[in-house]
Amino acid sequence: MFARIFFFLIGFGLTVIGFVYIISYLNLMTIGYNFYEYVNFICRRVECLYAAIGLFIITLTIFIPERRKNELHI
Repeated sequence: MFARIFFFLIGFGLTVIGFVYIISYLNLMTIGYNFYEYVNFICRRVECLYAAIGLFIITLTIFIPERRKNELHI
């Protein structure tokens, strides 16, 4: 149980960091980048990939069932 909460919080933190960078890079649109160049730019930045990695970790912690040690098998 503790490991699931820990990984969920790690995933949440990575997602927040990634989306903060993605939103802050929206300022590139004001200096003349079009949407395709913006998406191409953020796909190549490691700090923006933290958002995808964090969402993946959150998805795993939510949807992978927890093992139970004291379960009776009849």
